Amino acid sequence: MLSSTTLKRHAGLVDDMATAQGLDLEEQMLRGNVDMGALEDAVLRCTSCDRPTACAAWLEQNAREASTPPGYCRNQSFFNDIKRP
Repeated sequence: MLSSTTLKRHAGLVDDMATAQGLDLEEQMLRGNVDMGALEDAVLRCTSCDRPTACAAWLEQNAREASTPPGYCRNQSFFNDIKRP
């Protein structure tokens, strides 16, 4: 079972990755573009990644400037789906 610390860390990474791409997950949820289940799934996918430290470093360098996540991101489809009109 995943610890609450791990879940919080990866929830933060998912949120930060969305922000780096100009996406506000809270706003997307309010608009009905993302539901809680999809967000939970994104966080769980993130927890299975073996590169969270590299991800955090990438986010530091690319905050609010990235059109796509790094190639190893397990949530590329999730973010792409949100971006589609």
